[in-house]
This record gives sequence, C-alpha cells and structure tokens, in this order.
Amino acid sequence: MTKGFQMIELVVDVQNCLQAFVGIAHDLNSIVIAFRGTTETSIRNWIADLFWKQLDLSYPGAEDAMVHHGFYSAYHNTSLQHGILSAVQRTRELYGNLHIIVTGHSLGGALASFCALDLTVNHGVELIQLMTFGQPRIGNAAFASYFNKFVPDAVRVTHENDIVPHLPPYYLYFPNKTYHHFPREVWLHEIKVAGVEDIAEKICDESGEDPSCCRSTYGTSIRDHLKYYGIELRSDTRGCCRIIVDSSVLQYDVGYNGDILLSRDPTAPSHLKLSSPSDTASSSV
Repeated sequence: MTKGFQMIELVVDVQNCLQAFVGIAHDLNSIVIAFRGTTETSIRNWIADLFWKQLDLSYPGAEDAMVHHGFYSAYHNTSLQHGILSAVQRTRELYGNLHIIVTGHSLGGALASFCALDLTVNHGVELIQLMTFGQPRIGNAAFASYFNKFVPDAVRVTHENDIVPHLPPYYLYFPNKTYHHFPREVWLHEIKVAGVEDIAEKICDESGEDPSCCRSTYGTSIRDHLKYYGIELRSDTRGCCRIIVDSSVLQYDVGYNGDILLSRDPTAPSHLKLSSPSDTASSSV
C-alpha cells in the first residue's frame, strides 16, 4: 500500500487461488483495480496458465477474435468479476466517474486486461488506463486489434529476457491462428553507461509484436519475470497474509467454497491494513 491509498474491496477466490482488490488512489484521483499474479506454489494457477486452447470471444463486434480459454475463464467464470464490478459501481456512486487504472503482474496482467475490456465494452466505462507487467499473450491478432480499439490507453511493460511474455508462443507463419500481443509494449533492458549498469525503456511499435523488443530475446528467464523496475514481485515469505478487520468494514463474507469478499466503507477515515502473522485479532486470507 502507498500513502493516500484507500482499499475499498478485496476479493479472494480460494478455489482458484485468485485475488484482486479495488481501491482509491487519492493522489491520482483514480480508482485502482489490481490483480495478483501467479503464485509459485499454486498448481491451479499454472494449470490455467498452460491451458492454451483458444475460444471465441463473445463480445459485440468481436468477429474472428479468439482468446486464451484459461485466462478468460479465470476472470469471467470466478468470483472476481462480480466482486470487482460491484465495488467499482459503489465507489463511483460516492466519488463520481473517476479515472480507472487497472494493473497486474503475470497472470494478474492477463486478468487485468480482460477486466479493462469488460468494463469498457460491456459496462460503458470510459477513462480507463491499463498497465501490466510481464503478462502473457491472451488472444489472437483479431483480438489484439479489437482490444486496441476499445482500450487504446494500454501499456504492457516487459523486462529483458522475461519468459512469460513469450507465452503462449507466437508463430510468425500462422498469423491468423497464433497468439498475438496487443500494443503498446514498453521493454525494459539493461544497458551500461560509462561502465555503470542502468535500465533503459524502449517504447515499441504499434504492432504488439515488435521484433526489436522483448521478442528479440530467447525469453528464458524467470528471474527477469520476478523483478521490474528494481522491485521484487514476489512474497518474501510463505506465510499467510492477514487483514485487520476494523469498524470501517461493511461486509465480510465467506462463501460456501471458501471465497472471501471483504468490503469497506469508502467514506470511513480508517484504512484496512495488511498485518504480520504476529498481529492478534486478525483474520487469515
């Protein structure tokens, strides 16, 4: 959490090991929707990642657009979509039509992309910005064009030799069938200036598959996938995350399958806080 950020709703799909939250970034005057990425210990997440079968996108005007079955289902067919949409609606009723920033890393980037498109196409939400980090491909070339039409303010950040943006594979000689990234990519790569290592940002072309950016590497590094802008994007411990539940909580529901929906009163002055395992009177997620 950063200073000035206020969490509104946390959605945890326990069965599929998925998690997202909706909050307000007062310094940006924006609603932020963030999706957790793939956890290294979650087999369910990796099964979804590796389920590369494509299905037709059932969105209006999306002729020939096909998407990754696992990533699409992880957003549309779990508790994430309903929880996020209800939180966004409630927050906008209180704060007005704020700008929305959707973000995520790895699998979270794929889910964030589908969320941004869903909000735009199916719910008429405008003023959406998408920024993902190390996300995989999620559809074919027709989908990439469709996505770019409705979510033009999108940035996919990739890092050096990160393996995940190379998946599922891109096949140059099967343009209509192969997976294809949507634009615009920003590629982070290491350079040396006067003998000092630094990180350079390259703004890639509008194709989504610029051969001089991430595609110029073999894409074999897990280490590059877990570090962006010098920040380690993984948990330091294998312990559980706890939430201190205070008087600002409007609703704390646990579904029959263990799913968790925690809603906070956006007008309350206090904040939901992530605690350490040593804190007492807290609830495990």
